[in-house]
Amino acid sequence: MRHFCFVFLLGLICKATFAQAQWQPVPGRISTEWSAKVDPANPLPEYPRPQLTRKSWMNLNGLWQYSILPKAGADAIPAQFSGNILVPFAVESSLSGVGKRVGSDNVLWYKRSANLASSFRKGKVLLHFGAVDWECEVYVNGTKVGAHQGGYDPFSFDISSALKKGVKQEIAVKVWDPSDDGPQPRGKQVKKPEGIWYTSVTGIWQTVWLENVPETYIVSTKQTPDIDRQTLTVEVKAENLQPGDEIIVSAWDNQQQVATQTLKGETTATLSVSNPHLWSPADPFLYDLKVSVSRKGKSIDEAGSYFGMRKSSLGKGTDGIYRMLLNNKFVFQYGPLDQGWWPDGLYTAPTDEALKFDIAKTKEIGFNMIRKHVKVEPARWYYYCDKLGVLVWQDMPSGDMGGNSWDMRPGQITGRKLDKDRTPESETIYRKEWKAIIDARYNFPSIVAWVPFNEAWGQFKTKEITQWTMEMDPTRLVNEASGGNFFYAGNIIDIHHYPDPEMPAPDVFGVKEQALVLGEFGGLGLPVEGHTWQDTKNWGYQSFKNSDDLFKKYAEFIDRLHGLIGKGLSAAVYTQTTDVEVETNGFFTYDRKVLKMPLEKVQEVHRELYK
Repeated sequence: MRHFCFVFLLGLICKATFAQAQWQPVPGRISTEWSAKVDPANPLPEYPRPQLTRKSWMNLNGLWQYSILPKAGADAIPAQFSGNILVPFAVESSLSGVGKRVGSDNVLWYKRSANLASSFRKGKVLLHFGAVDWECEVYVNGTKVGAHQGGYDPFSFDISSALKKGVKQEIAVKVWDPSDDGPQPRGKQVKKPEGIWYTSVTGIWQTVWLENVPETYIVSTKQTPDIDRQTLTVEVKAENLQPGDEIIVSAWDNQQQVATQTLKGETTATLSVSNPHLWSPADPFLYDLKVSVSRKGKSIDEAGSYFGMRKSSLGKGTDGIYRMLLNNKFVFQYGPLDQGWWPDGLYTAPTDEALKFDIAKTKEIGFNMIRKHVKVEPARWYYYCDKLGVLVWQDMPSGDMGGNSWDMRPGQITGRKLDKDRTPESETIYRKEWKAIIDARYNFPSIVAWVPFNEAWGQFKTKEITQWTMEMDPTRLVNEASGGNFFYAGNIIDIHHYPDPEMPAPDVFGVKEQALVLGEFGGLGLPVEGHTWQDTKNWGYQSFKNSDDLFKKYAEFIDRLHGLIGKGLSAAVYTQTTDVEVETNGFFTYDRKVLKMPLEKVQEVHRELYK
């Protein structure tokens, strides 16, 4: 046994040493402390889907082969590749080891092999992608197993029929991403980054993994808490159910079973959760959920999950103003605009520890909310928000911008378009991806609001899209257009005002059944030498030369928020969590190494907000 352990350990060391020799980050930019912790033999090894867990899975992150080829004529899997790329870091990033742009005229090919034991191939084998930006085709052993469009939603293919005899299997992926040449959702990615626009992200940027499931298996669950009725509704989607199969759903408080229901033929359970322990930022309590398929008394498939009992709604105060409520009570929601960018990984955090860092520090600083700005994060990011107790407003990534006017105050613009005319293709792409994003993130209790549009960026059919979003998810508030053109269609009126805080005027907006929100303000900049994306020409809405002056101005802004809350302000969003590329208006520098204002003083002024 000792000899076996030694040989096994030696094999791991050799694998890691070989991988390190095949990969190095691209130099030339600042990086976070977690860059040095990236293991090229096993990057981001954590289980990627915390809302539906199984034991039988295989992580495919690591070194793949890659080639960037002209789009015309690049349909076949290349015979030769240009080198190695570290998945799941986008090809433009330092951590990919490549650091090259692709562009709309080229495609990006990936290839790697995977060794599958015969035990892993019993039943079905599913190939999962956390996210690929933007359009991809996937091949297994030369057979096309599927295609996908959408840069922010997870997807998978059943590759069982494409597997060949033997252990070694070959996987290839072709990606095309038009960046800002196309109408697809892209957030802040552009070909030529400047100001508030950042480096493009192409290809695989979240975990790739294989999962072994039985012929009959649980595909997904949809979990809807109702604290007023003290119930949890669980819709179960299962593949290849047989007559007589039973679905068993149970809720747990640690080791104590709270509720259970056996479904015979139906697929929706309603569990009674008496005297529920409510989830909130002050007390982020989570119940465990277990789902299984049983056949003749034998478990065929099992999956684990969790849920939080919480409610996001509107309520009318004695002053006639509507406010955002959490669990039927007004809680002032205050948090940073969070772009989710990294100097070394771009869209992808270097490690799971890094991914958690931004959320944990946001909570430590004294925020209770994050507005996730025109980007969607990996599932583990929302898992940490659930665990740590941070409310989330989730933006739809912007795309197909231009072609309409931006009315920062209602009534300023007349005779010009406030809604853009999108092509049928553009509208179809938007609707498909927005629905996929909502479906994929529906179960995370931390998300309390959806934001279909930011400002007037690609804003179209606002009333229709807002109503559609509200119908897709009636359990959350919908902020029709943060800082955008107002059609009074959603639950929230949200203005942007830089740098000082303001709010929608109650006498203008308060008569509507909508909460009054300051969706962006601040942007106070402080470039810190040695921690900037570039040495000169950094940018903030208002720049300062030292931490003391920066904090003094910030404290003035927080003091002003007190008065606005009294007038009916429900929430505010400060720009921003970290610097991003040439923007230097973050609480932290882009490399996360410097907090620009004194922690204790910031915590003190934030505590006063919630009183």
